[in-house]
Amino acid sequence: MKFVDEASITIEAGKGGNGCMSFRREKYVARGGPDGGDGGDGGSVYAEADDALNTLIDYRFQPRYKAENGHNGQSRNCTGAKGEELVLKVPVGTTIVDVDTDEVLADLTKIGQVEKIAQGGFHGLGNTRYKSSVNRAPRQTTNGSLGETRNIKLELKVLADVGLLGLPNAGKSTFIRSVSAAKPKVANYPFTTLVPNLGVVRTEKHRSFVIADIPGIIEGAAEGAGLGIRFLKHLARNRILLQLVDMAPWDELTPPEAAQVIAHELEKFSPTLASQERWLVLNKLDMVPDDEREERCQAVVDALGWEGPVYRISALNKEGTQILVQDIQRYLDTRAESLIENPELVEEEAKVRRMIDLEGRERIEQMREEARAKRRNDDGLDDDDFDDDDYDIEVEYVRE
Repeated sequence: MKFVDEASITIEAGKGGNGCMSFRREKYVARGGPDGGDGGDGGSVYAEADDALNTLIDYRFQPRYKAENGHNGQSRNCTGAKGEELVLKVPVGTTIVDVDTDEVLADLTKIGQVEKIAQGGFHGLGNTRYKSSVNRAPRQTTNGSLGETRNIKLELKVLADVGLLGLPNAGKSTFIRSVSAAKPKVANYPFTTLVPNLGVVRTEKHRSFVIADIPGIIEGAAEGAGLGIRFLKHLARNRILLQLVDMAPWDELTPPEAAQVIAHELEKFSPTLASQERWLVLNKLDMVPDDEREERCQAVVDALGWEGPVYRISALNKEGTQILVQDIQRYLDTRAESLIENPELVEEEAKVRRMIDLEGRERIEQMREEARAKRRNDDGLDDDDFDDDDYDIEVEYVRE
């Protein structure tokens, strides 16, 4: 199975049924009058968050969905049946955006949450509706209205409290294995992680939080280098970002340079996301000589002009990880209490997330447009020849 976190589809709600024009005709009933029934309403289209799903791949291969039309009215004042509603099952964490208007139709963040995304057409009226004292034999009816048709984009963002950010081989997967039960792949080569991984960190019996590990980004990611920046959108819902820095890098990039690369790429993707709560985590200190640790750590802090929290850890040996985990839990608990006490913070947080979504969507679309232009220049292709799927990342998704 492939991991797909974006899909574009067209949905169409059902048309309302037409009203019926009919007159009662029975033996021994003279001038029975009108008896045409109304039509039925067209089926609407809904989206439902289903925790059994973790990818949007089903929507990649079927681009059109239509709800059932309402049935026409019938004689004897029989109303037409309503069209059956269409429910699209999507993973929890899916945002639905109208492509034509950029309107966010739904943000499904809870299991079982259901939202209407296309209104079905309304029923037409039968001629019985037009009967009056001066119009005993009306011949007027109305047709049912058309249902809404929308071109929509489904965007999946993983739901986590904490997001890990860093270059390939910074130790993100090792860290998530160290503090949770998740077992993502770990190897000594870059881009070991190809899809987001989630782990539940349990600090006490009834206290825990979810941490997300996304594929590493490299310099030039905002221009499409490596796996690009499309996975950064999965950090939009996080309350804390942990920027991991490899203090014993295997390549020629120094820790201060690596830290600056991440900060720069994050800023280019979304300035709003870059301004959110972010903690600096200096990893792999077990591979750094004791007499060099302080100097190397201070060099990273100075290079970033860092004023926020700094943690020195070794994810492999679990050195310093418990202090970090406990501090994260306390921060999240305090934040949750603040949201309960001050409802205005909830709307403020939602506004920030919408801004991050908008900035990220615009940046990803800009990157795709640049890729299309480059492809046309290189191959002499027209817009009609360009296949957008060529620039979508499709990677194998393995359930651990």
